[in-house]
Amino acid sequence: MKIAVDIDDTLNVIDRVRYAGEYIRRKGLPYQIADEHAHAFAAVYDWTEEDVLTFVREGGITAFTDAPARKGAREVLTRWREAGIEVIIVTSRPASWFSNPEKVSRDWLEKRRIPYDSLVAAVADKGEYCAQNNIDVLVDDSLQQCLSAQEKGVYAVLAVSRATLPRAGEVRYGGANWQQIDGAVAHIAGLMLRAGRA
Repeated sequence: MKIAVDIDDTLNVIDRVRYAGEYIRRKGLPYQIADEHAHAFAAVYDWTEEDVLTFVREGGITAFTDAPARKGAREVLTRWREAGIEVIIVTSRPASWFSNPEKVSRDWLEKRRIPYDSLVAAVADKGEYCAQNNIDVLVDDSLQQCLSAQEKGVYAVLAVSRATLPRAGEVRYGGANWQQIDGAVAHIAGLMLRAGRA
């Protein structure tokens, strides 16, 4: 079994309101909160994509590099790998933000001792990537990425948050924490075993 796992807001917790808010206050900028639960810096405040890129270049990248791991993530991935599951970290982190998104991601994973087999960065459509690389399951906080995976015949497990809760039912499997995500993956593994796919 091969499982692709996202980093931001799936393996970690990014406090976008705090990091962006501190920057906005420090710079005396006029931006206001647009959606405190948004999973994209561009949607949290009423600022432009260019404003966000400036924020990232002026130190905002620490929101990602200093983000704490979600409770239970390391333990679950450790169990999966011990059970013979191949874990591929798949992130959409772009080079325009991170310069070297693979290195930034690898450093974050290693610092928090999160086990994995391989890492791929700057993947725009994770559903397509999983389908092309025979990955059985995608675990991600993005509703769009999970729906893309489902459409392409890949099992998807949504890391449910306040941002995705209203539409979480559109993804067959989900969990609000890593214990629930692990349970969803175990259920999928059982389905695959019965279908002779495991």
